[in-house]
Amino acid sequence: MNRFYIITNSEKDKNLETTKRIYNYLTSHGRDCTVREYQKQDGSYERGSGRYTDADWIPEGTECILVLGGDGTLIQAARDTVKRRIPLLGINLGTLGYLAEIEKAGVLDAMDSLMAGDYILEPRMMLEGTALREKEGPVGNLALNDIVVNRKGALRIIDYEIYVNGEFLNRYSADGIIVSTPTGSTGYSLSAGGPIVSPMASMIVVTPICPHTLTARSIVLSGEDRVTIRLGSGRRNEYEEAFATFDGEVSVPMATGDYVEIRKSEKTTDILKISRISFLEVLRSKMRGN
Repeated sequence: MNRFYIITNSEKDKNLETTKRIYNYLTSHGRDCTVREYQKQDGSYERGSGRYTDADWIPEGTECILVLGGDGTLIQAARDTVKRRIPLLGINLGTLGYLAEIEKAGVLDAMDSLMAGDYILEPRMMLEGTALREKEGPVGNLALNDIVVNRKGALRIIDYEIYVNGEFLNRYSADGIIVSTPTGSTGYSLSAGGPIVSPMASMIVVTPICPHTLTARSIVLSGEDRVTIRLGSGRRNEYEEAFATFDGEVSVPMATGDYVEIRKSEKTTDILKISRISFLEVLRSKMRGN
């Protein structure tokens, strides 16, 4: 690889110390490298603007996007750049870092591997969801980790009806429903009691959040299935409001009677893997002591 693009979460990389180290190392080896920090959609820059990059500003011919931060930074960068189909490598400056494989101490060795072409490309499944609302028009978006439908406001349960390929599956009285990819199975879904799924699998995991029952379990579906979540009423058939949230970032308001249709997206996020360490070994390492 010869042309790199760096996306940095400067809240985690104070004074851009690691960013500058990588930039200087790559350019000293004759590689092209562009750095972006909190780029706004109009192409200007502002620390804390809430966006990491605009895909249209990535130089043509870029072969790799280096993402410095944590898994959240990498997920947002993946969503922002998905239309460019450029592989990403995560450099972990956060905590667990399941997606951001490279730790700070190993960044230069990782750059050597990239420049030498010594890496594996892992295409990760994404979800495509559309919120269909009675009072407003449909809103669609993508998710690398998960799409979550949960209540708004008061701490009370709501009824959620789940359909798979148009067939009724179950009704949950719960705080919400998580629909995750295999990549997202180690995130919010895991915290809600969901299973861990190998990231290269093609599956959809449906997990209720705090269901009001003793027997509720996650359901693992084929990646080819279509999941529909219809928002029911609250206790005493009260009108309820909720949100459909994509990767914890984009939230779409919903209300009783609205529903979300979720399916596997044709788009994928390509993650670069440097080490030959298996997913199970990474899992053992990251989960140790947690």
